Parts: sequence; C-alpha cells; structure tokens
Amino acid sequence: MAQMNISVPEGLKIWAEQRVAQGRYSSASDYVRDLIRRDQDSAAEEILWLQTMIDEGRASPAVDREPSAVIADILSDRRARHG
Repeated sequence: MAQMNISVPEGLKIWAEQRVAQGRYSSASDYVRDLIRRDQDSAAEEILWLQTMIDEGRASPAVDREPSAVIADILSDRRARHG
C-alpha cells in the first residue's frame, strides 16, 4: 500500500482521533481512507448526474425562447425536484 503523510490542524487531528475512539474506525488512516472513498463515490455520482442531464438536453426538442428564461425554468424545475 502506498504511504501518504499529511499535516492537519490540531482540531482536525483531535476530531479524527475521536472518531477512532468511538470505534467506527480502527485508526486515523482508516478514517481518512473512508473519507477519500466517500469523496470518490460522490464525484462519480456527480459525473453520472451531469452526463444524464447532458443526454436529456441533447434528446430534448429545441426551444425558441430567450436563454435566460430557459435557464430560469431549468433552475426552478431543479429546485422543485430536489429542494
């Protein structure tokens, strides 16, 4: 396994140590690995969502309206669906 050394402020070090002490992780390294994995998963989900939106856009009919009105409708629809 590759090794990485990082420096963190004291408060973050204490936080990581507390997470380990709670028994959720076997070590601070285990905790950091989990955070990185979660970030990878989140990034992959964001890319998948973006690609889905691009595909939907390409498949949708052309709109003969002002771009700002179209963008406002898209944002409004997004807020309605996802809060």
